[in-house]
Amino acid sequence: MTKPTSQATPGDGMPLVAKVFAHLTDGEFHSGEELAETLGVSRGAVWKAVESLRDLGATLHAVRNRGYRLRSGSDALDASRIMNLLSPVRSHVRSVDVAWAVDSTNSVLLARPNPPSGECEVMLAEYQTAGRGRRGRTWLAPPGGSICLSLSWTFREVPKDLGALGLVIGVCALRALRDARLDQVQIKWPNDLVVESRKLGGILIELRAESDGPACVVIGIGLNVALGARALEAIGETGASPIDLVTAGMTDISRNVVAAALISQVNLGLLVFEKEGLKPFADEWRDADALRGCQIDVHTQAGIAQGLARGIDLHGALVVETPKGVRRFISGDVTVRAVG
Repeated sequence: MTKPTSQATPGDGMPLVAKVFAHLTDGEFHSGEELAETLGVSRGAVWKAVESLRDLGATLHAVRNRGYRLRSGSDALDASRIMNLLSPVRSHVRSVDVAWAVDSTNSVLLARPNPPSGECEVMLAEYQTAGRGRRGRTWLAPPGGSICLSLSWTFREVPKDLGALGLVIGVCALRALRDARLDQVQIKWPNDLVVESRKLGGILIELRAESDGPACVVIGIGLNVALGARALEAIGETGASPIDLVTAGMTDISRNVVAAALISQVNLGLLVFEKEGLKPFADEWRDADALRGCQIDVHTQAGIAQGLARGIDLHGALVVETPKGVRRFISGDVTVRAVG
C-alpha cells in the first residue's frame, strides 16, 4: 500500500525564506507589506528573506509600489499534486517527499532503509546545499529554477546490465520531456541531457548492494527549468554550457507535471529493465545519441583517447573508432572536438 506523502508547507516550521518563496511562486507581484502581514513578521524580515533568495540564486523582480515576484513564475513543488499525477505507476510509488532544503536528495535516500522490491521512494527539494553531479562535481540549482529529484529502487537481484542503467534512465527522462512537448532533447553519453549541445540535465546513480542479496539504486535527476541569466552565467563559469527548459522554448511549464512525468517514466523503465536489461532501450538511445559521428576526446584515468563516436554496444559501453582501432569505454568524460 502506498504510504501518505509528505510535503513542507509555508506554515509548518519552515524558515522564513522558504515561506516567502512559497508565496512568490505564483509569478504575481506581492508587496513587502502584504507578505509581512500574511506571514506575521516585519517588513525588514521580509526584505532579508528576499535578499537570501537572491543569494541562493533565485531570479527576482522588485518594482516600487508593486513589490516582489519570481521572474520564472515557477510553481512550488507539491508532493500531493505530484502523487495525484502518477496514476499509471502510483502503486509502485511508496512515498513522495518535498523539502525546502537538503544537502542532496540522493544523500537523503541513501540514509534510508531500502524500499521493498518493486516500489520506490521519491525525494525532491527546492534547494540543495551540496548538490552533486558525477565525479563529485557540484550541481548548481537555485530555488524555483530547477528540478532536483531522487528515486530509490530495490532490485530483487542485480540485473545483468546494471552498468547500463544510466543510459536507460536517460531514455526514460527523454520520454518524459517529450511527453511535456520538448522534442529536441538528445542524450550525451554517459548521462547528460542536452539541447543544441548545451546541458539541460544530468543523471547520478549510486548503488548500495549486498553480496548475494538485493541491490538498491538511488537515481538522481537534475533538470534545469528556469535558471535565469545569473545562474546560467555561474554554471557557465564551471566549464559547462547550460540551457534550461524556458530557453529551449517551454514557456508554460509546471515543475510538478514534469517531475511526475519523470517519476512515471523511470518507474515504467525500471520494471522493464529489471526483466529485459538494456536491449528494449538501445534503439531509442541510439536515435537520440548527441555524439554520433562526432570527433571526440574521451577523458579517463588512463589518459585521453581521440576518435570518432560510433554509438554504444549491447552493454552500454561507448564505442570509439580511434587511429589504433575500435575501443570501448564503460566510464569517462567526453568532449566534442572543434572542427577546423
